[in-house]
Amino acid sequence: SRRTRTFCTWPLTNSYCVFWKKETTMVIATELCAMSEYRIWPGTGKLFVRRDGKPIFLGSSKAQSLTLQRKKPAKLVWTQAWRRLHKKGLSETTLKKRRTRSNKVQRAVVGLSLDDIKKKAAQKPDFRSAQREAALKEVKDRKKANKAKSTGKVTGQSVRAPKVPKNVKRR
Repeated sequence: SRRTRTFCTWPLTNSYCVFWKKETTMVIATELCAMSEYRIWPGTGKLFVRRDGKPIFLGSSKAQSLTLQRKKPAKLVWTQAWRRLHKKGLSETTLKKRRTRSNKVQRAVVGLSLDDIKKKAAQKPDFRSAQREAALKEVKDRKKANKAKSTGKVTGQSVRAPKVPKNVKRR
């Protein structure tokens, strides 16, 4: 309840008097519509009693019609159920939740320990490029050696008979 000040003047004099009066707010019993979840004010809406005896308050003929058609309120865009489901009308304070940032943790990889990984990260780029070139050179040398070996084998394979397709009839 609030207190308000009212001014009045005495009928015969020019002096003012002040009265403090208490304002009371009227409480009106409202129901919630089973379909839309809007308030139903006194004198409006319908009370529908289901077969099992459960009373259902419906705010409008639209809500009544959709309830009797067994429509789901969450699928109707204008209902509170749909708005709640799709996170509409939430205040910004409840919407933004503080998330704790996940801290990055370095872990060892198979074949490398954590110390080895840290050492590699601390290496200079020149040293890394030199290592890469040396590794590439080693791979090329290995390929040359394999090629030299395989050329010797090709001459030995020429002794075999040529392959004949299986679907051709032989005489």
